[in-house]
Amino acid sequence: MNNHGLHQYMEHLWWQEKLPPLLLRWISRIYGCVNRWNLSRRKRHVLSPPVPLISVGNITVGGSGKTPFVIWLCKQLQQRGYKPVILCRGDGGKLNQPRVINKNDTAHEVGDEALLLARSCAAPVIAGRDRVAASIMAGALGDIIIFDDGFQYQQLERACDIVLIPSQGVGNGYLLPAGPLREPMSALSRADLVVRTGDGSAMPVTQIKEWRWKTQSSGLQQLQGIDTSTPEKIVAVCGIARPQRFLNSLEQQGVTVADQMIFPDHYRYCSNDIEQITGEGLPVVTTEKDAVKLTAIWPDKQPLWVLPLEGEGEEGLPEAIIQTILSRQT
Repeated sequence: MNNHGLHQYMEHLWWQEKLPPLLLRWISRIYGCVNRWNLSRRKRHVLSPPVPLISVGNITVGGSGKTPFVIWLCKQLQQRGYKPVILCRGDGGKLNQPRVINKNDTAHEVGDEALLLARSCAAPVIAGRDRVAASIMAGALGDIIIFDDGFQYQQLERACDIVLIPSQGVGNGYLLPAGPLREPMSALSRADLVVRTGDGSAMPVTQIKEWRWKTQSSGLQQLQGIDTSTPEKIVAVCGIARPQRFLNSLEQQGVTVADQMIFPDHYRYCSNDIEQITGEGLPVVTTEKDAVKLTAIWPDKQPLWVLPLEGEGEEGLPEAIIQTILSRQT
């Protein structure tokens, strides 16, 4: 079984009610012990960033909508007079020392999510593994920090801790690798706000208020290639966590998915992949996150379409976030 096949097997295992194999449950216990020690170590050296910091994170592996939520939150704060700066690690890239991302950077260098954030937000985006140094840089660029994937990174003091939980819940409830949890559910006691992401009614998983937030699309947009009419039959391509969300969104647009090519999260596309993707001669539709990588190597005349997503939060959610920040400043 290759890495992609193994990933699909584990995803299937995590999101069913069947009891995970005994070996994985034992490894989960070891993971839990190591993780508790690691988080405890991080708490010993907590630093205060120069401006208030909002952490946007999760307790499950991937697929909770952090990137589109950060884009939405950035716009909401700007509409209310703030000057946000976004911090991210730059997964999929090669950066070690933090720096401000340029819209002309490549995903290979700075990471797909960092580049998507830089191109989607009219705000500085700093990527790099040293988030403490990045937070110091941010203080000179804005008056509030949005920390992407920061729930487990406790070296930085935060004014608001937001945890996103997908509408599907937390899977089988086990820690990695037996389940999708990065931390036990008790970790939610650290959260200021819990936000359920996605469509549909969701059974509560906490005792506190669970805010709702979702994405919606206004339709396909052509990024590259010879102009064509909106396709009805397509090849769907993505390398994201929880790809079924993307496929469901395409169905909601009334598009017929003739074939689907699913790659691992943060996958680095190459010329051989392009040949395979375009081999059927059908229009290709991908996600915004994948598009920042594909456009760099996409054939000039070959049409490439994207399904952009726009965030929509429950009424009062931005105010609840801001109120939490203000309460920490008094």
